[in-house]
Amino acid sequence: MTSPELPREAWSLPPHLFTTAFPFHFVYDRSLTIIQTGEVLQRMSRKPLVGSSLLDHFKISRPRIQLEFEAIQKQSQALFLLELLHSDLHIRGQMVYVEEQDVIFFLGSPRINDTQQLAQLGLKFKDFAIHDPIIDFLFLMQAKNAALNEARQLTQDLSQTIQELQQTQMQLVQSEKMSSLGQLVAGVAHEINNPVNFIHGNLHYVEKYMQDLLDMLQAYERSYPHPDATIVDLSEAVDLEFLRVDLPKVLASIDIGTIRIQEIVKSLRNFSRLDEDGMKIADIHEGIDSTLLILQNRLKSKIDRPEIRIIKNYGNLPPLKCYPGQLNQVFMNLLVNAIDALDEAASQCSKQECEANPATITITSEMQSEHSVSIVIADNGTGIPTSIQAKLFDPFFTTKPIGQGTGLGLSISYQVITERHKGTIQCISELGQGTQFCITLPIS
Repeated sequence: MTSPELPREAWSLPPHLFTTAFPFHFVYDRSLTIIQTGEVLQRMSRKPLVGSSLLDHFKISRPRIQLEFEAIQKQSQALFLLELLHSDLHIRGQMVYVEEQDVIFFLGSPRINDTQQLAQLGLKFKDFAIHDPIIDFLFLMQAKNAALNEARQLTQDLSQTIQELQQTQMQLVQSEKMSSLGQLVAGVAHEINNPVNFIHGNLHYVEKYMQDLLDMLQAYERSYPHPDATIVDLSEAVDLEFLRVDLPKVLASIDIGTIRIQEIVKSLRNFSRLDEDGMKIADIHEGIDSTLLILQNRLKSKIDRPEIRIIKNYGNLPPLKCYPGQLNQVFMNLLVNAIDALDEAASQCSKQECEANPATITITSEMQSEHSVSIVIADNGTGIPTSIQAKLFDPFFTTKPIGQGTGLGLSISYQVITERHKGTIQCISELGQGTQFCITLPIS
């Protein structure tokens, strides 16, 4: 089937020979109107092709471009795979732009995988053109190159997926470790808490009994001001006057000690709060204070630096609906990093310089808006180089020596704040000016 509207000069073969040589070809102009088609292709279509729009009959499966004249013209060297709509036929071939007539030829053949498909499509061997083998070779080479490009892309995608899976696996392992540690801490805290409560609860009675005994001893001394030599010798041996003064002090010290242990146990239990029951209403300041109490030993003075000062500028924050245990882990990560930074800064200055500029961590909280709060943890260490700041929240990135850091602390903190709590976390730092991490959390 030919169209008289296409000039004969467009062919290198007479039209009837061209149609025979390329039974599955078609030609269309800039408006995407089909102006010629091969006989077999026309037979395969349920509707007339010539004179109708290309959009009504074909869909481009490959390459992934729009069915537009200019887009196809730019891909004239590519191998095209077309789907004949309302049919199971797929044809592959090449688009050839003819500048003189401003038309595009599609030269191709059906994609057939086995002879059984011929009957299914209503085709016979005689429907296929006999081409020069080099043409088929070129088509095969083009298909091979396209397949290689797809394979490279798939390999790249697979490599990226594997890397993401490894990162997720490490984060899950770290989270599992923290969950196990939380359960262990909670169990230990419970076991410590029971005997301490027993001791603390009985101290009140011990103090009362002690006072009763001392009162009784004074009553005896008033009634018998001149005891015999045996009692005098025993009083001197046990230093009775010292016992009278020191025993209440000892009991008071024990009382203070049990209260201190109760506070530590409370902090451990608060820090290790498990979040399997979902979000809970919690006091952010209580979580920070518990974390600081656990880190108290690291804040104490060392040979090469004075004690780290903690400055709390707590605002009036409402209780937040959050995952308390996970937020406590974020506070732990940020405070540990701040302590590490201050230790490093202390190692680079003299004792006099450290005393003149004492190591300080400042924690500030305030209402940022009606719907959110902010927590800022700042240190006056050496600061973080700009080149490193962009990588801080990347999984496995760490500046610490091997064995001292996993590179997951800030990555997990970022995930907890942004994904679990829909908040934000950012680092603001300047060399020589210290570092601050700014967290924003929604109230609900």
